[in-house]
Amino acid sequence: MKPILYLVRDLPGQDLAPLREVLDVRGGGTSAPSREELVRAARGAAVLVPTYIDRVDAALLDALPTVRHVASYGVGVNHLDLEACRARGVVVTNTPGVLANATADHAMALLLAAARRVAEGDRLIRAGGWRAVDPAFLLGTEVTGKTVGIVGFGQIGQALARRARGFDMRILYATPRAVDFPGATRAPLDALLAESDFVTLHTPLTKETENLLSRERIRGMKAGVVVVNTARGAVVDDAALAEALRSGQVAAAGLDVFRDEPRVPEAYLGLENVVLTPHLGSGTRETRAAMARLVLEDVLRVARGEPPRHPVP
Repeated sequence: MKPILYLVRDLPGQDLAPLREVLDVRGGGTSAPSREELVRAARGAAVLVPTYIDRVDAALLDALPTVRHVASYGVGVNHLDLEACRARGVVVTNTPGVLANATADHAMALLLAAARRVAEGDRLIRAGGWRAVDPAFLLGTEVTGKTVGIVGFGQIGQALARRARGFDMRILYATPRAVDFPGATRAPLDALLAESDFVTLHTPLTKETENLLSRERIRGMKAGVVVVNTARGAVVDDAALAEALRSGQVAAAGLDVFRDEPRVPEAYLGLENVVLTPHLGSGTRETRAAMARLVLEDVLRVARGEPPRHPVP
C-alpha cells in the first residue's frame, strides 16, 4: 500500500504522475477544507502539503499522528509550528529561491501604482468621472531619484533594490546583518523610516517583526511617504497605518498581504489612496509552477529516503 499524500490545495502547473507512482495522492481543490474536514480527509497521511495560509500546529499534528513530512508550498514558515514538528520528528520543507523576482516585480508595481495613483485613475474612468482636463488633476509623486527604504534585505529585498536602481533611486536598507550590495546603504530602522520617500517591507513574520511598523514608527516616518507591504500583514499595525493614510502623514500605500487573509481590514476599503491586491506577490504562472516543482522534488526525495534539498531547520 502506498503512503498517503494529502494536498490541502491544488498545486498549479505540475503533472502529479511521478508522485502517484510512489504515493497515494489525495485532496486538492481551489479552497481549503475546514480544520475538522482536513483532519477527517487527511487521516492516515504520511505527507501533508499546506500553503502559507494553512496553519499546521501541535493540535493538527496530534490529530494526524501519521504525518512525517510537511511540504509547505511557499517560502514563509510563520504558519508552521516548527517546534511541534521537531518534537514529533516531522520533516519540514519549503520553496525558497524561486519567488524573489516575481515578488519584487509586484512590490515595484505597487510602489508605482500607489505613487502615481493608477488605481484611483482607473476607478475614476470606469465610474465616468473624467469629464475635463485639469493640469492639477490627480497628481501623484515622482519616483525617479527618490529614496527607497527596504526593510528586510534578503533575496526579495535585494531584487527590489535592483529594480529601484533602474529608477536612479537612493537605496537604504535595514537588516540585522550588513549585506554586500553595491549602491545600497545600511541604516538603523528608525533612521531609514525618517529619510525614505518610499518604504517597502520584505521581512519574514516572527515574534520580533510582528507590528514592526508600529504606531510610534509610523509617526516617525517622513511626511508623505508611500508604504508597500508584500511581506506579511502582521508586520504592520493596520489601525495606525489606516489613520496615517487618512491624515496624509502617509501619502499612499500598496498592500498585498493582510493579517487575517482573505479578510481585508475594513479601514483600508474606504481609502482611495490604498492599492490592494489579494496576495499576488508570487502570482505568476512561472513562479507558482516553480514552487510546486520544489514541493514535488522534496516529497519524492524524502519518500525515497533521501535528504530534502530545502529543509526548514
